[in-house]
This record gives sequence, structure tokens and C-alpha cells, in this order.
Amino acid sequence: MSRQWKAWCALLLQIPLNIGFSTPAHAEDALATKNGVYDSSTTPTNLPWNTYNYCNAPHLNAEHYSKPDNVTDPKLVFLNVVMRHHKRTPDNLYPNENELNAIPWNCTNFHQFSYGGGSAQIYHETFSPPWHPFLSQMWNGTCDEGQLTEEGLQDAIKHGKDFWSVYAHELGFLDSVNTKDIFVRTSTETRTFQTAGGMLVGMDPGMATKTFPVVTQPSPIDSIPPDYSCPKADDIRDAFQPVPAWNNHLEENMDLQNSLTALTGTTGMTAWTSWYDHFFDTFTSRTCHGHPLPCNSSGACVSEDQAAQVFAIGDFEYNYIWNAAVNASAYTQLSFGVFFMELVHNFKAFRSGSETRKLILYVAHDGSMIRLASGLGLGKVAPLRWPALGSEISMEVGQYAPDNSHFVRVIHEGTPVPGFEWIPLDSFIDNLDEQVPADLFNTCMEG
Repeated sequence: MSRQWKAWCALLLQIPLNIGFSTPAHAEDALATKNGVYDSSTTPTNLPWNTYNYCNAPHLNAEHYSKPDNVTDPKLVFLNVVMRHHKRTPDNLYPNENELNAIPWNCTNFHQFSYGGGSAQIYHETFSPPWHPFLSQMWNGTCDEGQLTEEGLQDAIKHGKDFWSVYAHELGFLDSVNTKDIFVRTSTETRTFQTAGGMLVGMDPGMATKTFPVVTQPSPIDSIPPDYSCPKADDIRDAFQPVPAWNNHLEENMDLQNSLTALTGTTGMTAWTSWYDHFFDTFTSRTCHGHPLPCNSSGACVSEDQAAQVFAIGDFEYNYIWNAAVNASAYTQLSFGVFFMELVHNFKAFRSGSETRKLILYVAHDGSMIRLASGLGLGKVAPLRWPALGSEISMEVGQYAPDNSHFVRVIHEGTPVPGFEWIPLDSFIDNLDEQVPADLFNTCMEG
């Protein structure tokens, strides 16, 4: 075991479970372990409520919400919230997906509407014909890859209900779901605006029969995933991955990788061997929906212990790439600088009085959430983990007496972040501004 890997294990062992971080060591209890929960949207009652749950992240709720300490007459006056979409089907496919995904995926239990205003209210259904010559590359069933599932929609509705219990019922900050007070932006991926729809129905069940605008940016320049081109950022990432700190963890887990690639037919495929992203995705998507881990036609199956190792390695890789690696900050700033710029605009507009809406809600992806957490500095408090489904970062602006000064506090997955409970608004804006490289477009194109 390398010195860096030992140091990582030792550091994570020191972090309390209820913060949501843990150790990447072997897990004896498999999918509900010291690493967290990976097999249910419901966290077992014998664990702290804010235990890391990849299937359904802990989030703001009235039962556990705490108001700012040591503040005189605090009053919430502005709110920016960024969250990841909820449960979906796998976003990556094995070369012989049909063989490895024994249980069909069913997405007929909620309609996938897609229609133009004034047209018929059509919805689409996914169907894989049994005669299709390429069927071996797709699972049986009625779901597309990366599609929000009915279970994911229900998690989003519950999330919206809990969100409303805090900001409407507990604090009285919001009183109705309306476009005057609430602005929603998502990526162009269907699962993000479906999650937004679930959130809105959770806030107000009457929204199920109403319309509400969700704003997107053009897909080639969308800052949420992010999708805009930045060759300079790509160069930085390419440079810091082939170093010992990265290669050592691949070498030390080579037996695991060889076993998994042989079982899944991915041997020699760079997308599956250069990191554990794809295995993490395909395993968690199954376990979170109660599907078995992959088994091939020879009867070989991925074990729960192997899956637990993959989940821990995934945490290490996400923390390394976006938080711990040399030049990780530069990479994050270049690849997510446009979104940080958008946050700067939001908070400056509030400060100047030109922003009259109370809530700006973003529905994003895991790559968005890890970059945001890193750029805000959450990785300085504790190592970052793979952002769970429904992961949430709330940036509250409060006003306090006697001089009506404004401060910001950051709440990550329902828990205030230590050291981020009392930040003057001006300082918070300055910190966000520092995450935006000068002349971002031209700097990106230097790659």
C-alpha cells in the first residue's frame, strides 16, 4: 500500500460518520457500511440521519434544521440552492449489457412527456425490440440509459416536501410556488428538469396540474454539467493523472480491476480501466434500485465486497481529481468558472437590489456538485466524496440586527459546514469571484 493511499485511509478514519465521510478500507458489511448506504433511498434508523447515502443524500428538513448561532434576530433574505438529480438508470453500458443486466428496467410507471405548447400532449415510451440485431448492447425493458426512474421521481417529490418544510413552514421565507419568487435552472438533460418538476410538486402538490418554466442554457455552452469547451482544463487534468499519486491506486487495485474487467467484458477498454467511474455508476444504479450486481453467462458475479471497494475507490478518485491533486483548483476553476461567474452575478444582483426573487434553484449533476464543493472550499474541511443522488448545497443569505448586515452560510446535505456558518456577503462574493479565471474564454482556449 502506497504512502498516499495509507494517508488517505488514515485521514478518512478520523472523520465522524455523521458528517458523511468515511474510510475506503475493505467493508465487511458490504452495501450499508462505514462507507455509507448504497442500496436504499431510506437510511436505516440505527444510523445518524445525515449518514452518507449515495442513493438519496441527506438534505434540508424541518426536523433537523438549525438556525444560525450567535446571530441577533437572523432573517433569511436570499437563497441559492444547487442539487444533483435523483435516481436514474446506469449512464454507462457494458459491451454486452443484455447479458449482464438480468432484470429488465421498467420505466412505464410514469410518463415521459415531451411536447410543444399548443400541440398534442404526447409522451414517449422506450422499447427494445427482441429482434434488434444490436440488442446485446442494451438491457431488456422500457428504460433508456441515464433515465430518471419512478423511484428517482418519488425521491425528488419527497425532497421538495422536506425543502418546503424548512423554507416555507419553519421559516416562512417562501409562501407559494410562483415565478415571482422562484427561479429554476437545470441542465439540458431530461432527468434534471424531471427532478425539478418533482421538487416543485413536493413543495406544492397542486403543481402536478400546472406549468412552470425551467431555464436551460444552449447545450454546447451549458455551464452546469459543464459542457463548454476548455482545452486548457483538459490539459491540466491529463497532466496530473499520470503521476504516482494516481497510478499507485490503480496498480494497488489491479487484482480488483482485472477481475471486474474480465467478468464484464471490458478488458483493455480505457474508459473502464483508467478510473473506476464507470464501474461506480453501473454498480450504484443497480444497487440503489434493488437490482443485483452484474453476473455474466458463466455464472461469475460481482461480489458485494468488490462493489464496496469500488465505491471507496470512487470517493478517492473524485476527491483527488477535483480537490487534492496538484492544480486541482485550476482545473476546477477553468472547467466550472462560468457557473461560478453565474453565482457571482446572482449574489451581486441581490446586493444591489436588482434581484427580487427569493430562491434560485439549480438541478445539476455529480460533476457539477463536486466542482462546486471544491470551489467553495468544502474540501478544506474534510475530503470530498462522490456527490450522492439528490446531493444539495444551500447558500443562505441572512440579515441580522442591529445594522441589517448580510452574511452567508453554506449548508451541505442538510448540515451547516464548519467554518462556513458566518461569512460576510461581500467576502463570500469575493471568494466566488476568485474562482473565475481572468479572461476565461481565452485562457480556456490556450490548451
